[in-house]
Amino acid sequence: MQTFFSQAAEYLPFLLSGVWLTVAVTLLALLLATLLGLVWSLCRTSGIRWLATPVRVFVEFIRGIPILVILFYIYFVMPEIGIDLTAFQAGVIGLGLTYSCYIAETFRAGIEAVDRGQIEAAKSIGMKQGMMMRRVVLPQAFKIVIPPYGNNLIMLLKDSSQVSVISVAELTMQGKMLASSTFNNLTVFTLVALLYLCLTLPLNFIMNRIEKSTGAGR
Repeated sequence: MQTFFSQAAEYLPFLLSGVWLTVAVTLLALLLATLLGLVWSLCRTSGIRWLATPVRVFVEFIRGIPILVILFYIYFVMPEIGIDLTAFQAGVIGLGLTYSCYIAETFRAGIEAVDRGQIEAAKSIGMKQGMMMRRVVLPQAFKIVIPPYGNNLIMLLKDSSQVSVISVAELTMQGKMLASSTFNNLTVFTLVALLYLCLTLPLNFIMNRIEKSTGAGR
């Protein structure tokens, strides 16, 4: 045990450099996924067939492809058509695009769960579609989607490890490099697991507090 702690003290600075990159990838991908997801969900619920159908096909298409394949496509295939991205950019875009489709379904379910009577009441007093969405639908949908949105955030944080396959030096990649140079797999990957827990457990706590304070999901 004493050996573990002495090795941990030696390895942690190297691993922590990957933690900051993991957090950066997660936050930027979440921002992209949230913005795109909101757009996809509004298109799906717009009632405009020529808009909703292509978006539905796109969402199902992306959800049916593994994240690794999307990352490989963006990083290795797109340069062949003249779009060169760094590994970090490709990782953020790949994760953001993939999770936008999952978040879109979360938002869509929240919007469709809003009481139809309130929507009809808003229409009856002359509210236009945009104002009705801003003042009636989205505020209520927001409370409904907080629990699944929080789950998506935590899954995204853990799936950020997938960008290591395109050489982004986040936490998992740093762990791989450290293990290959020290041959101390037990200590290194135990530390990696503990660092992920240090990221996900506070997120779980925060999301639970937000749910309770807003009455989310009720």
